[in-house]
Amino acid sequence: MHSPPHQHGHTANSSEHVQAGHSHTEHSHTPHQARSVALHRAAVTELLKPLLVQARTQTLALRDALGRGLAQDVLAPLSLPPFANSQMDGFSVNSLDVPDGGAELPVVVPVPAGAVPAALDRGTAAPIMTGAMIPAGADAVVPVERAVPDRFPAPGETTTVWLPATAAGTFVRSAGSDIAVGERALAAGTFLGPAQLGLLAALGIAEVTVRRPVTVLLATTGDEVVEPGQPLPAGKIYDSNGTLLESAMRQAGLAVVRTVIASDHPDEFRTLLRSHAGTVDLIVTTGGVSKGAYEVVRQAMEGQAAEFLHVAMQPGGPQGIGTFDGVPFLGFPGNPVSCLVSFEMFLRPVLAELFGSPAPRIPVRARLGHSLSSPEHKHQIRRGTLQGNGTVRLEGGESSHLMHALAGSNALVHVPVGVSALAEGDEVEVWML
Repeated sequence: MHSPPHQHGHTANSSEHVQAGHSHTEHSHTPHQARSVALHRAAVTELLKPLLVQARTQTLALRDALGRGLAQDVLAPLSLPPFANSQMDGFSVNSLDVPDGGAELPVVVPVPAGAVPAALDRGTAAPIMTGAMIPAGADAVVPVERAVPDRFPAPGETTTVWLPATAAGTFVRSAGSDIAVGERALAAGTFLGPAQLGLLAALGIAEVTVRRPVTVLLATTGDEVVEPGQPLPAGKIYDSNGTLLESAMRQAGLAVVRTVIASDHPDEFRTLLRSHAGTVDLIVTTGGVSKGAYEVVRQAMEGQAAEFLHVAMQPGGPQGIGTFDGVPFLGFPGNPVSCLVSFEMFLRPVLAELFGSPAPRIPVRARLGHSLSSPEHKHQIRRGTLQGNGTVRLEGGESSHLMHALAGSNALVHVPVGVSALAEGDEVEVWML
């Protein structure tokens, strides 16, 4: 990877490599002691790995398996194509009958798609349709447009056709040229999109075993937030985190159980979480994870195997991780953009890695439409719009409350640790939303 032409001292390489040196796990908010994005993502992976060993599969019809992760390898029960067939509408021939300079051959009974043809006599040409089985004795197809006359004879018409020289194998799809019987068609963990489901259908497979979706309890907190649609008292704000994260999680294939907005009373919050005990695989909370006086999630987790720390990331620095009564727990910050970025940086990629669903975000390279600055000791994630010319325009500033800027974005722009400034035209990594 080459450095951009106007870089200010550092190259915006992949964050996983740049951040590797910042590996401390102390809970201090001091930038040099914050945990790196890579290490925190690894911690989330370890937290969720035990879910893999549980019996968490189900068998679904192909039409119901879209977006799921494949639970086990699938071996091809037959070859594709299952028989040699024609790639073109044309004339099936034995290539030895069409030497250099071409030859005129009598036309015999045509071969339609779906038929099992009779063997081809030497010195003849059989009209053949795309996808039709190559007759025994034939080893090539000459496209009809190269023939003279360049048409198929009418039914009952006795005729000959002149064909140019052709080599064996020309316009023939050989049996197993796509996949041979017994080969691995799809690996366990594969995300099942239209192409993957289409392959299974082509192999004659009607049902597929997939991983059951992870069931997550989503709890938003704060005495200051009100459900949308309710009257808004002075000093209150509407809750966007619940809708934002639930939508992101459902889009990513999770089964979401959403609580009412939790109060800032730790005992009530613990009771709320325990009311869902035994029915969820993961608890995700938003808010209440910083070091303020009314951080309900931190207070409710006292005595649990959970820790609260700072990740070298902006937004989304404060994070909680551990278990609550043995259930895996992730605590995201309360600002809307922070909680979504936390999901995209930690939970979504780990789910893709472990379960094959959702599909991972594919990083692309883009050039900045204008300059930016970034805290050197943090991985900064900015909202942006990737345009058709390969340029990304930042939307809004660095603040984590800018929902309008988030809604106007189609990408997350990554500025890794070690980079303090980038100029217009510099390259950055972008994840499409």
